[in-house]
Amino acid sequence: MKFFIDTANLSEIREAYDLGVLDGVTTNPSLMAKEGIAGAEKVLAHYKAICNIVDANVSAEVIATDFEGIIKEGRELAKIDDKIVVKVPMIKDGIKAIKKFSSEGIRTNCTLVFSPGQALLTAKAGASFVSPFIGRLDDISQDGLELIAQIRLIYDNYGYQTEILAASIRHTIHLIKCAEIGADVATCPLKVITDLLKHPLTDSGLEKFLADHKKANS
Repeated sequence: MKFFIDTANLSEIREAYDLGVLDGVTTNPSLMAKEGIAGAEKVLAHYKAICNIVDANVSAEVIATDFEGIIKEGRELAKIDDKIVVKVPMIKDGIKAIKKFSSEGIRTNCTLVFSPGQALLTAKAGASFVSPFIGRLDDISQDGLELIAQIRLIYDNYGYQTEILAASIRHTIHLIKCAEIGADVATCPLKVITDLLKHPLTDSGLEKFLADHKKANS
């Protein structure tokens, strides 16, 4: 499973990269705004700064919702760096744009996916990644993990190469369950990744080892 970090914060991205397990970054307009990044030039420069940190797979989201606008923005984003994956919303013109980008060799990530049908259209259009938002489904009392399982089954049935990028992951249980189901990628906050390090028996075991070593060498 690939680990992406869902943030536009450069310090968090560096920390995740330095951990040695980071495979990419996902961003969106909300995350950019959270970091105070505004204006087209600053946004493009920030994406380039992210690309300079990581080795691959930086999802950069278009703002336009019409076909021509999505194509124009997506091509501009793709020029920033070979690591860029153009993030396109799950709408009619978004699917049309994904098909166009696919024919041009531009990688894409279809975002805001909440149903198996949407995921099927995404794969047929040739997207590189599909981003089902499991946490947001849980918020409205639907099973986000079940959606991941449905998409996995459909893609395996027909050999689709689109990678399942589980998004809106809130905690380590989400992440582990997605790994069990077979999601190709999980994107999440840094805390979810670092929380995987933690277990009380690890802490108590290490404490005992160190105490015994000190006793034996005192």
